[in-house]
Amino acid sequence: MSKRILTTPIKDAELESLHIGDIIYLNGYLITGRDDVHQRLIKQNKELPVDLAGLAVFHAGPIMQKIEGTEDKYRVISIGPTTSMRMEKYEKDFIPRTGVKIIVGKGGMGADTAQACKEHKAIHTVFPGGCAVLAAKCVEEVERVEWLDLGMPEAMWVMRVKEFGPLIVSIDTLGNNLFENNKKQFNLRKDLMVEDICQYVDYLG
Repeated sequence: MSKRILTTPIKDAELESLHIGDIIYLNGYLITGRDDVHQRLIKQNKELPVDLAGLAVFHAGPIMQKIEGTEDKYRVISIGPTTSMRMEKYEKDFIPRTGVKIIVGKGGMGADTAQACKEHKAIHTVFPGGCAVLAAKCVEEVERVEWLDLGMPEAMWVMRVKEFGPLIVSIDTLGNNLFENNKKQFNLRKDLMVEDICQYVDYLG
């Protein structure tokens, strides 16, 4: 089976054909942006120095190394995903305000993000944890950095990537949420198992 590769800028129609659980890879631009970037835009109302429309944002705090002999060129040493739920309180406003199409992070996100993805044709995807060095190898070039005053992990790193992934679609453009669906299935199975076990265990005996 061939890889499903999306190239920025991403069009709505490309995302509408995706469903939760699908695996994709990304070519083009991937920009880091986590807690402080979201806070500056949403709480402090400061415009982003990078236009995210049609692009992908990565909830990540990378380790970068300045390339010797240059003033402002960097290479990625490691870039693992940050827990996306930390951005949940901002994402419903972040998505429409920036026009971002793909959010990449670790773990799931909640109902507000799912609703924003549905309304604005965006998706949330999960990059596997523990693969930070693999992720770094998918970065062809770090083109520039913005808001470095926030510190290396919180700055906006503008990267060109090739076949960045695998990315598992956890929220699709219909608002379906893979993690929430899995929780419901787990709780259903758990309740059935507990009911079965209680037939043979007497806690009061």
